[in-house]
Amino acid sequence: MWSDPSSWIWALIPIAAIGLAPFRMWLKIKEKQIMMQSDLAAEKSAQYAQHVERIEQRLRVLEQIVTDGGAQTAAQIEALRDHSRLSSDVPDRIFESASIDKRGRA
Repeated sequence: MWSDPSSWIWALIPIAAIGLAPFRMWLKIKEKQIMMQSDLAAEKSAQYAQHVERIEQRLRVLEQIVTDGGAQTAAQIEALRDHSRLSSDVPDRIFESASIDKRGRA
C-alpha cells in the first residue's frame, strides 16, 4: 500500500493543507514582532541621536571655556548681565541722551 507513491500522495495533501494554516499564523506573528522591534530600534536611535547632540553641544561649550583662558568667557557673561540690565531701561536712556521725548519730538 505505501510503496506506491500515488497511494500516499493523497494523504500528504490534506496534511500539508492542515499544517499550512498554523505556519502562516506563525509567520504573521513573527512579522509583527520584527516590525515592533524595528520601530523600537528606530525610536531608540532617535533618542540616542538627541542625547549625543546635547552632549556634543555641552562639549563644544566646555572646549570653548578651556581654550578661551577665561577672559573672553568672563567678558561674554558680563555683556549678558549688562544687556539684561540695559534691556529694562534702554528706552529711557535713549530718550534722555538724545534729549527727545518719548513721542519723538526734540
